[in-house]
Amino acid sequence: MDSFELAIRNTVEVVTEDELRAVMEKPKKSVYAGYEPSGEIHLGHLVTINKLMDLRDAGFKVVVLLANLHAFLNQKGTMDEVRELSDYNRRCFEAVGLKGKGVEFVLGTDIQLTSEYELNVLRLSQVITLNRAKRSMDEVGRNMDAPRVSQMVYPIMQMVDIHTLGVDMALGGIDQRKIHMLAREYLPTIGAKAPLCMHTPILNGLNGKKMSSSEGNYISVADSEDEIRKKMKKAFCPPEIEENPVLQTLKYHVFPRMSTVTLKRPEKFGGDREFASYEECEAAYAAGEIHPADLKGMTTEGLIEVLAPAREYMNE
Repeated sequence: MDSFELAIRNTVEVVTEDELRAVMEKPKKSVYAGYEPSGEIHLGHLVTINKLMDLRDAGFKVVVLLANLHAFLNQKGTMDEVRELSDYNRRCFEAVGLKGKGVEFVLGTDIQLTSEYELNVLRLSQVITLNRAKRSMDEVGRNMDAPRVSQMVYPIMQMVDIHTLGVDMALGGIDQRKIHMLAREYLPTIGAKAPLCMHTPILNGLNGKKMSSSEGNYISVADSEDEIRKKMKKAFCPPEIEENPVLQTLKYHVFPRMSTVTLKRPEKFGGDREFASYEECEAAYAAGEIHPADLKGMTTEGLIEVLAPAREYMNE
């Protein structure tokens, strides 16, 4: 596929594709994604990480914001705790392949405590209503039935991050859309450019519900082969295509990093079969040519192979 197709594959939307085409003509272009430090980097995070690697390969400089101050404002821990998690998360990102030339990691507190940054936050706070700020946090904030003032500052800081980092594009899950649209609307009011925005889907957890650390329905990049097999064996895998977490794992994690995937099964059940694309595999599953248990097995082994370098890196 060409660089544009690589850039947009497995995305929900790009705001806008015309802007993306124009940016991709530039000799130098950049994209950022911010991550609140987390105890586990799991397949939910890996959707945007894979996309950042696609964009790196499509010619973008990638900036990863380890958003320790955002995590503190969103009640994820003390400053010392979120700083320690930031270091661990960087190691996880590098373990899955987000490293090398063209990839830069930035710690939030290294750019967010300057007078210029704080003045831009205050300027935006004068023009954005409390209702707009709260609505933008509905998908990403904790305890939003009774939000803290700090959580209203959160989306404004995220907007200023985009400006301060000087990037062309902001990448995030579709749950970030409202914040990104605020940035497009209001950053020009402080003399900053409206960013190009790209959004990836939010995947289901292994039990078919929203993936969540509190639910424990995820696979971590540091999980052992046995842990991956055990979790995938219990995964919800209906005969339908929609909202099927096993198919989602295959689409967003296995095929982007493997050119072919092999289904291994006894001859009496149809024998081995090789798939060169996710679409081919999905069509076969929809037609009843693959049993759910075989789909789980194929996806499990593919995921184990994809995450093997991460396990080795984390155990060094």
